[in-house]
Order: sequence, then structure tokens, then C-alpha cells
Amino acid sequence: MFATALLLLQATFQSPRVVESSGVAVSRTHPGVLWTHNDSGDGPYLYATDLLGADRGALIIPGAQAIDWEDMALGPCPVPFVLQPRPKLVAATCLYLADTGDNLELRPFVTVYAIPEPDPPEGPGDTLGTTRAPAVLRLRYPDGPHDVEAIYVSPRDTAIYLVSKGFTQGSAIRLYRAPPERRQWASPDTSNKVVTATLVQTLDIRPNREAGRVVTAGTVRQDGRVVALRTYSEIYLFNPGVGGRLVPARERPCNIAGVDQGGEAIDFLTDSTFVLTSEATGRRKGTIHTVSCRP
Repeated sequence: MFATALLLLQATFQSPRVVESSGVAVSRTHPGVLWTHNDSGDGPYLYATDLLGADRGALIIPGAQAIDWEDMALGPCPVPFVLQPRPKLVAATCLYLADTGDNLELRPFVTVYAIPEPDPPEGPGDTLGTTRAPAVLRLRYPDGPHDVEAIYVSPRDTAIYLVSKGFTQGSAIRLYRAPPERRQWASPDTSNKVVTATLVQTLDIRPNREAGRVVTAGTVRQDGRVVALRTYSEIYLFNPGVGGRLVPARERPCNIAGVDQGGEAIDFLTDSTFVLTSEATGRRKGTIHTVSCRP
């Protein structure tokens, strides 16, 4: 038996452009703002919304490509982004965008972009603004290509963790780590260097496509003590240990079956509640749900 999620709030995206929300981040500098992005098929756009799904405009990330964006995260910046020279002010928090989708598992490398968390646009009609140019990390996995839809960034050392989806028949769900070394990032993007991530562990989540048990998003609590991984039907909670290894934080996952359809994003709203988003299907708009997990 699974613990059942308690639904606290439900809304839909009002922006006609947000049709396949594949990542969500709860702003730490702009209360009430959520950031999201589309899956493959869109440009390098960052959309602002809130828990009620309001259309709050869009920003372009200059120089970024959007092959298959699958997740986003907030965390400490991997390189210094100077916001003003005198007095010197450096960005404390960055948004990370994971162009890591690889349905056919053929990509020779994938890309993660990092930008200082921007000010949100002024409203629905504000869609031509740009963010800072991103820092860029290109990486591969030590055991070949994987479809990865979940990332999170350690608030302790800026290491990036990536979790394979487990969709391919016979595959496992694995956790990888990209080192928190500043020299691995290109800023500005003038290097073609590709970093090899390390395999941390194979997670004890048994993939089951029919049951929706494939990992579609991840997040870490702001204090770094709890990691949440979502599938289409469950939320798994872990405590990070030595070397980033994940130890189950509770005996059973949280059941979110039926809460959303095609859900591919999660973030902590508070220490014990989550924001989930899903893609649009047919005539139904994409959704935003706020849930908590009962003990």
C-alpha cells in the first residue's frame, strides 16, 4: 500500500504557449512566481506563472538550444555571474535547465544551462525579454546515452545530479553526478569540452511503464536534506548521504496516481508540500497541482 497524496490546490496554465510543461521551479527571490519550460518542440523560452496558472510572460535564453528540455532546478550558481560591478554584486541563485531528453538514447552528449534567476516579465504581453547568457555544461554518461528527465542541484556544493528515466525495456533507474568544478563550465560558451558524469548508484525503483513507474522529474529541498523523485504515479523521498548516494526517507512512496496526466515536473513549495505540473492533452490545458504526502 502507498501513502496517498493530499490535493491542496489545482489550476491550469493560462498561457497558450505552455502546452508541455516539463519542469517547474518555485522562485526563491520573487515570492509567488513559478518558472516552467516546455518539452521538445519549443525554443529556448522560460515562462513565468504562479500557483493559479496565470500567464506572466516569457523570457528568451540567448545562445541556448532547446533540443529536448526535460527538467529545471534552482541552486547556487556554478560560476560567478556579476550583476553589477560597483559595488560588486554576484548572483546567489541560478536556474538550471536540462537539455537531457534522449528518447532514442543516441545523443553523444547532453547539455545543462545555468542562468542567474531573472526578474519575471511584466505580464502576458512581455515575451521578448532576454535573460543573461548562460553558462554551459556538456556531459556524457560513463555507460552510454540515457534518457534523463530529472535533475537537481546540490545546495551544498553545486554538484548536478541526473536520474535516468528507466523507460527502455530492461533498463534500470540510475543516479549520476556531474562534478561541481567551475572549470567544467563554459561561460561564455566558447568551449566544446564534454565532461563525463560519474555513476553514483542504481536506485531501488523498479521501472514499470504500464504502471507509470518511470522517473520524470526530480528536486532537492532548499536545505539539501531531502530529494524527491516523481514518476507518473508516485513521489519517492530520499535523504542524500555520502557521495550523494540516496537513502529512502520513508518506507513507501507517495501515491499521486490520478492527480495529473503526463506529469513531468516537481518542486518543493514548502518543506512538506510539492508543486506538480503536467502537459496538455487534447482539449485539456496543462495543470498545476499542489500536494502534500500523508504519513
